[in-house]
Amino acid sequence: MLTPTDAPPVSEKAYDPSEFNQYVMSTYGRFPIALKQGKGCLVWDTQDREYLDFVAGIATCTLGHAHPALVETVVQQISKLHHVSNLYYIPEQGALAQWLVEHSCADRAFFCNSGAEANEGAIKLARKYAHTVLQIEDPIILTAKASFHGRTLATITATGQAKYQKGFSPLVPGFAYVPYNDFEAVKEAIASLDTSERRVAAILLEPLQGEGGVRPGELEYFLRLRQLCDRTGILLILDEVQVGMGRTGKLWGYENLGIEPDIFTLAKGLAGGIPIGALLCKQFCDVFEPGNHASTFGGNPFACAAALTVCQTLEQERLIQNVQERGEQLRKGLRAIAAKYPQLIAEVRGWGLINGMELQAESPLTSIEIVKTAMEQGVLLVPAGPKVVRFVPPLIVSAEEVDRAVAEVDKAIASLA
Repeated sequence: MLTPTDAPPVSEKAYDPSEFNQYVMSTYGRFPIALKQGKGCLVWDTQDREYLDFVAGIATCTLGHAHPALVETVVQQISKLHHVSNLYYIPEQGALAQWLVEHSCADRAFFCNSGAEANEGAIKLARKYAHTVLQIEDPIILTAKASFHGRTLATITATGQAKYQKGFSPLVPGFAYVPYNDFEAVKEAIASLDTSERRVAAILLEPLQGEGGVRPGELEYFLRLRQLCDRTGILLILDEVQVGMGRTGKLWGYENLGIEPDIFTLAKGLAGGIPIGALLCKQFCDVFEPGNHASTFGGNPFACAAALTVCQTLEQERLIQNVQERGEQLRKGLRAIAAKYPQLIAEVRGWGLINGMELQAESPLTSIEIVKTAMEQGVLLVPAGPKVVRFVPPLIVSAEEVDRAVAEVDKAIASLA
């Protein structure tokens, strides 16, 4: 078993919730542990207790913790050049953009710092395209109910969940919502909005809804959407912030749906935990000009070097094949648990290594109860709403670690049942 080494000195007061909350805004409901170190799929808290990490920074630590390739890259890059302005050419940024373009349907890339920023960029790009190409005066972007696109004002407006919008009105105009996986609802929304003049400029969707309960997109739905957008000139934008970078068992989530988007966004797993976001698009809709959009930290040498290492390691270590195999193993194990407790568990669903276990609507259990009990068993999980437990381990997870996670979750549910 791995043994944690000494962490850099930090005052013990920093681990005391009362001290912590004195200085940090209360924007998170935090679990009562403080993590200080990780290795692979394992993390340790300040009491040296070991946990199997099936959260991975919420689908972010692609290569797990302290992966040798990523450690070597960030040490070398920070000692060489970590940040310069985008007033200059940045070789690491160009190399990352080239890799992403050559491995996707995109032609151009813009770099920022987060998924919310990437989605903001996509919204701005769609609006400029609407004004300059489609000649739409007052454009509307359709998004899905139960979606999640970020925490900025524009992206919480794009998010089709009222709980994220409460208390932040007035919201940004220019969005309308439709049920997910319902093509007829999309047609009806366009017909109701495009009355005296054309207004719908883009459709923004997740290939699989993550925060909305780990709900995969349906193949027929996305195929018909692509045909609709091709016929009408509406842009199809896919939010791949949580599902991109191999998490679904394909490099990109859209590959599970048999289509190509016009624009898609990345963040979370792109640099394995180093903050970066990316907006990618096809050449025909690249209507940004100098001065239209920018990011001070976006695409700096440090973040781009880390991201390029993650991209190359995905290939070199054949991690997408591991995602496929471990994902099948995880779903099989979780479905066996569901079969034992049909009165509690309704369904297990997902792609690759983003999976959800949904509880029965009438079950007295909540996802947070299972997460807390699993934590006591030494496994870290994350809710995806009040009735769905999400499993998003690092893409390097082993068969033994999947078996261990399933066994501990079984124990946790047994104790609650």
